[in-house]
Amino acid sequence: MTEQSAIDKDIWERAPKKAMILAAGLGTRMRPITDTTPKPLIKVHGKSMLDHALDSLKRSGVEEVVLNVHYLADQIEDHIRARTDMKIEISDERDQLLDSGGGIAKALPILGDDPFYLLNADSFWVEGCKPNLLRMAELWDKDEMDILLLLSSMATAVGFGSLGDFTMDADGRLERRTENNVAPFAYAGAAILDPSIFNDAPAGPFSLNRQFDEALEKQRLFGLRLEGLWLHVGTPEAIHEAEAAIAKSAA
Repeated sequence: MTEQSAIDKDIWERAPKKAMILAAGLGTRMRPITDTTPKPLIKVHGKSMLDHALDSLKRSGVEEVVLNVHYLADQIEDHIRARTDMKIEISDERDQLLDSGGGIAKALPILGDDPFYLLNADSFWVEGCKPNLLRMAELWDKDEMDILLLLSSMATAVGFGSLGDFTMDADGRLERRTENNVAPFAYAGAAILDPSIFNDAPAGPFSLNRQFDEALEKQRLFGLRLEGLWLHVGTPEAIHEAEAAIAKSAA
């Protein structure tokens, strides 16, 4: 662990020690690259997107990570054997792709009963002064929250062509963008989830948006603005955008 202030030590100790990375998608928008390479293993700035995600978790004290796999799963399993710095377990979806929510629900026996980090495998960020995941752990309040999302300002998002996802009030509570309007924040592909939100989840495939909407209705969906630079890499063109943004940020 790098040097931490007294408060950071406390955050480090109570931050989630388990995480899940969603790595089972087909990556159709990344074709033709994904014809032979699973999307999480596409390299950006010399490193696979999966390793960018794993490194973010390692920096924040995570000890155990679950990956769900489906498309070209053997390549992902081969790749993670080189990672000896944390425990990585596979949630196998080769027989049926379960979508984001269904994939998490299947992995809950490994993830356990405590809040955990969730990361997408196709977006990552250049950190600010403090790791964003530790900032999330500092803000997390199970009494108030079911879900805490990391959000990027649309003004600084790289590679994200959208009208935005959420508005956020002064207390951090979120509302979805209304139709035909622009929202100032995009979901940056990282969250802390209370596993109890899946208690009544359906069997089979379903989207995590189901849990987002349920938490929103209860006013228990919160957000934290990302510090640093968010990079959404969803198309081959976005790889070059991300690498150019990383180079510029380091200059």
